[in-house]
Amino acid sequence: MTIQHAQPISKLIQELTRLPGIGEKTASRLAMHILRTPKEMAEALARAILEVKEKIRFCSQCFNLTDQDPCRICQDPKRNREALCVVSGPEDLVALEKSGGFRGLYHVLHGVLSPLEGVGPKDIRVDELLSRLKGGEIKEVILATNPSVEGEATAQYLSQIIKPLGIQVTRIARGVPMGGDLQYIDEVTLSKSLENRSPL
Repeated sequence: MTIQHAQPISKLIQELTRLPGIGEKTASRLAMHILRTPKEMAEALARAILEVKEKIRFCSQCFNLTDQDPCRICQDPKRNREALCVVSGPEDLVALEKSGGFRGLYHVLHGVLSPLEGVGPKDIRVDELLSRLKGGEIKEVILATNPSVEGEATAQYLSQIIKPLGIQVTRIARGVPMGGDLQYIDEVTLSKSLENRSPL
């Protein structure tokens, strides 16, 4: 038997189920929680969602998500400007920053190569990466894509096109388990992976 909610509740549940990992039961629980909270809390949540959509954009240098351009990391004069860490997505950058093991700059690809899904070099930020490398300041590129089939393929491809530029290319160490996502790896493992990176 299907439970009939009031139309606004049904609409909220429907919208919540569009979020990744949220099924109908969880969406229903969240909707009821929102309904029970004070109006101010619901308004604060709605404002935070709108603010993210209105104010967050890509950094013009590293393509991380930011509310200012260039982002805080690219602006930081204390960062090592000769080392560039390439990651698949912003969540991987955050995970590496939390580890405290890297004090250089980043480049966010916003994806990995996946021919089966039709994702090629033009679909991720490879051209922008090559443009940055032609500036001559960067001496080492650390490839920190996930140790999945697609992540490894992306790392191999990037290594082949970066090495002819005379830039050292390294890969984070295999301390990160195969099939794992960087955002879920503990900080010590991530830090050690960066310390023990190896040439490709």
